[in-house]
Amino acid sequence: MTVGLINYWVVIFLMMTGFYIVMSSRNLIKKMVGLGLFQTSVFILYITMGKIEGGTAPILTEAGAAYSNPLPHVLILTAIVVGIATTALGLALIVRIQEAYGTVEEDEIQAADSG
Repeated sequence: MTVGLINYWVVIFLMMTGFYIVMSSRNLIKKMVGLGLFQTSVFILYITMGKIEGGTAPILTEAGAAYSNPLPHVLILTAIVVGIATTALGLALIVRIQEAYGTVEEDEIQAADSG
């Protein structure tokens, strides 16, 4: 494994771990944790792609300098804010579900709705 590709391996591991948690868990809180983990892996992926080796900030100082693209970093800042907002909304909905059904387990919620 090349050391230069370690970021991509970390992204793949975090993404698949988050995806597995979301798909396998029946607990709504655990699903939110899985979504947060998946979201973090996407952030790392975009930040990794935005940085080039030997690149500097895109400020004109000398001719021929290599610049890193600032757009992925700006997009990730926006995505972090949106991610926090959606996580807060999801947790608020889970609190309301727990108040209404007395549980955060999907199986028990479905059983209470059908019976």
